[in-house]
Amino acid sequence: MTRAVALSYSPAQKRLHWAVVALIALQWLVFDGMGRPFHDSMEAGAPAWSAVPVIHLALGLAVLGLALARLWLRRRHGAPAAPAEEPELFRTASKWAHGAIYALLLAMPLTGLLAWFGRVGAAAGLHEILMNLLLALVFVHVAAVAVHQVVWKTDLMARMK
Repeated sequence: MTRAVALSYSPAQKRLHWAVVALIALQWLVFDGMGRPFHDSMEAGAPAWSAVPVIHLALGLAVLGLALARLWLRRRHGAPAAPAEEPELFRTASKWAHGAIYALLLAMPLTGLLAWFGRVGAAAGLHEILMNLLLALVFVHVAAVAVHQVVWKTDLMARMK
């Protein structure tokens, strides 16, 4: 099956993109304090419920749901082709980076759920590693948008406004 190539992102794709950005930022900036509740739950043998884990889990499930919706919309609506000014090497890197971001948006909530409800320490460690990888990819993603805007002058950002 051939994937559709859209001229621009749909309004729903744009909303989902920025909603995931907001949720990831909120998780990282406000509700990143899961270490203590997780260790408490490991020691107690049962989840240590408080506001932080409840909100963190709810936001994580929202990220998972939105990421699945984004993938469904991307398959249905497609995505714009890379700008002609983008060198082939960067076009290939962009495809890999976007694929990795989607994979991380799916794997992170799943590893978090396994860590919390299964009390699996290795899953918690993997969850933290995946978060660091996601943050690194987000940094690269934002830097690439800046290169598009400033160096190649493609106005790439207009596709996601």
